Amino acid sequence: MINAQDFISSLSLQVLSPSTVKEWEVHTADINRPGLQFVGFYEYFAYERPQVVGKVEMTYLESLPEEVLEERLERFFSFPIPCLIICRGMTPPDILLEQARKHNVAVYGTEMITTRFSVNAITYLGQCLAPRSTLHGVLLDVYGVGVLITGESGVGKSETALELVKRGHQLVADDVVDVFKVTDSRLVGESPATIRHFMEIRGIGIIDIKAMYGIGSVMMSKSVDLVIHLEHWKEKKSYDRLGLTDDFTTIMDVRVPQIVLPVRPGRNLAIVIEVAARNFTLKRTGYSAAKELDRRLNEMMTKGRIDD
Repeated sequence: MINAQDFISSLSLQVLSPSTVKEWEVHTADINRPGLQFVGFYEYFAYERPQVVGKVEMTYLESLPEEVLEERLERFFSFPIPCLIICRGMTPPDILLEQARKHNVAVYGTEMITTRFSVNAITYLGQCLAPRSTLHGVLLDVYGVGVLITGESGVGKSETALELVKRGHQLVADDVVDVFKVTDSRLVGESPATIRHFMEIRGIGIIDIKAMYGIGSVMMSKSVDLVIHLEHWKEKKSYDRLGLTDDFTTIMDVRVPQIVLPVRPGRNLAIVIEVAARNFTLKRTGYSAAKELDRRLNEMMTKGRIDD
């Protein structure tokens, strides 16, 4: 379901003709340009999508005789379409607004060109209709990498995130992270509106990161690129010391790189996470320090065998 008022405010639309419908049953992140429908072709009409009118469609409507225009619009608005958006700041014919009111269909206007509005609308619908999940953790932007810090309660997630914010990185969400799947391989996280920009620090209470550190210390949303899982140091557990193999975790059927960081007194986790984010960026560009060291060692051993 798409909330009509959120659709209006998010896309900065002007209401040309209101409707009593507050929510639309839209199930796909796409729009429809009804040029063929105005001509009279209704096979495969995607009436369940928002209808977008651009310069081509409006010019055609204005070229029709009044009685033909009324007939075409009467049939068009007889379908249960969610809404009609007119781009480029164009003024619709009076008969169009009359038919929209008659069939209780909202008509909106925008100054944006049709292509740009279509992209914005599809992006908005994609975010609204994307599968969602709620995770316990902290999401930050660290050197452009979306880092999701997870771990059991009391392990130090918020304190580590606070240190990262002090070092110039940006907080997206603390404690509760709403994650939605925008594509088959990409996740985006954000904070619930009620607790956005707030952080809980044990012994101090709730603090407002935006008010304390400024607008540059927070972000509205960020992709989930890397998961840092914090856990209390286990003496008998063997932790990765080379990084030759990559570990992954699965969130909503999406594989996300994961690093397990053991927590013990005296370890500066903020700096370690900064290094992890930098190293992750290098790996995405094709460079791995561990693999480079392994190559050099193999090269050295091969050369030693040849010299012998």
